[in-house]
Amino acid sequence: MSTAAASDPESLLLRARGGDGSALGALLEQYRSYLTLLARLQIRRRLQGKADPGDLVQETFLAAHCHWGRFRGTSERELIAWLREILAAQLGNLVRRYLGTRGRDVRLERPLVQELDQSSQCLEAGFIAPQSSPSQQAARREQAVLLANALEQLPPDYREVLILRHLEGLSLPEVARRMGRTLDSVKKLWTRGLARLRVSLGGAS
Repeated sequence: MSTAAASDPESLLLRARGGDGSALGALLEQYRSYLTLLARLQIRRRLQGKADPGDLVQETFLAAHCHWGRFRGTSERELIAWLREILAAQLGNLVRRYLGTRGRDVRLERPLVQELDQSSQCLEAGFIAPQSSPSQQAARREQAVLLANALEQLPPDYREVLILRHLEGLSLPEVARRMGRTLDSVKKLWTRGLARLRVSLGGAS
């Protein structure tokens, strides 16, 4: 089996379903950037940024390992939806700890799942131009995951401008204030960041 085939999500999923623990670890790792980005958006919205998205994703991975036997899906899309549900549960735990309440509250977790779903859709819609044709890889993979991975590869300032503008919905003047930069510099970062992101996505194979 080639290296590319061995790291393909569907191949890893099949092996993980067969009890291969190393395959499960490698499979989950492919969604770290995606889940971290979703966690960041929720933490900023609900907890004013007073938590680490990376820690939340690590807890999500631990829960996924513990409850892997409950997953019945066979596709990447089903896996991603399942991981978002676990992330929502971990977010719910974090919000309750932050607010000083105890006990699981499904009424909190349900809107969190919906908000994570919406954030995932916004991630895809915010960066892909309607006329863009997906690469071969993008046609096979979930676009939101590929976008999150591409964002992670950008220089930090480019990535921050794009997240604030397209995912947090800030205007460019608001982005400039948040980043402590001039409006002109933010406009340049935004334009160049978008160009580099689209080149990265267009070159996926």
